[in-house]
Amino acid sequence: MTRRAQTLPTRGNDSEKITINLGHMDLGRVDLLVQEGFYANRTDFIRTAIRNQLDRHEAAVSQSVTRRRLELGLRQFTRADLEAVRATGDTLDIQVLGLAVIAADVSAELARETIGRLQVLGALQASAEVKAALRDRIV
Repeated sequence: MTRRAQTLPTRGNDSEKITINLGHMDLGRVDLLVQEGFYANRTDFIRTAIRNQLDRHEAAVSQSVTRRRLELGLRQFTRADLEAVRATGDTLDIQVLGLAVIAADVSAELARETIGRLQVLGALQASAEVKAALRDRIV
């Protein structure tokens, strides 16, 4: 039997760093808009552009979330949560759009015994040992 993760509130100030490559002309145009005062800096421009694209595709994202049964926001899995799953003989099918956190005190063995499948669209925070133990289960 597969159990789903509990919904927790999202934390709005968390972010993940990404790196992008832009052509010289595109970067120059971004810098020009920053100098002209349209944006505070390059990061402000990029965040605004990404949010505009996400808003533009909101309906498609919502349909995909529903179809794929993804859970939204922050999902945290504590050692106690996973021990309770192990006690029932169940495994978790974790599908998160946002941030999935596996607590630092969760052992690689406990994670392997209780997590059957792990799909995170966004970011996964877990120890290197847990990530390595779940490598073949990460979609």
